Amino acid sequence: MAHKKSGGSTNNGRDSNPQYRGIKLYSGETAKAGSIIIRQCGTKFKAGYMVRRGNDDTLFATEPGTVRFRGRYVDIVPSDESIPQFTAVN
Repeated sequence: MAHKKSGGSTNNGRDSNPQYRGIKLYSGETAKAGSIIIRQCGTKFKAGYMVRRGNDDTLFATEPGTVRFRGRYVDIVPSDESIPQFTAVN
């Protein structure tokens, strides 16, 4: 009589894909419009100037510029080329 249990299926043979959360662009780095700055669970960081929050709390840039962290807020400082220059008409 065998005393070894037959090899059946296991209940914990699954694994989920990683979420890859964290800061993607740090302070001082340049961001294109639409580029992801932070992937997060919840709102540890909040959207500041020219930054929007996605449905999964991801923060992304709406305009090109430089990333700046201001406490819990993340801003985009616009570059000089993206600011429209107006000239005086004589």
